[in-house]
Amino acid sequence: MNEKKERPDTPCVAVCSTTFDDVCRGCGRTVAEVADWVFMSAEQKNTVWERILAEGYPRRNR
Repeated sequence: MNEKKERPDTPCVAVCSTTFDDVCRGCGRTVAEVADWVFMSAEQKNTVWERILAEGYPRRNR
C-alpha cells in the first residue's frame, strides 16, 4: 500500500486554530505552511506530511 497516493491533497481537517501559537491544532502545519501550501512542490508537501504524521496530526478532535 502506498501511503502517499492515498493522502488527500491537503492535511486540513477544518479544525483551524492558531490562536495560541503558530501551529494549527487541526492539521499541525505552521501558519506559513498553510499560507504557502498551494505554491509548494510535491516534495515540499511530502516533507510537511511526513513531519505532521510523525507528530500525530491531522487531528479532528482537539
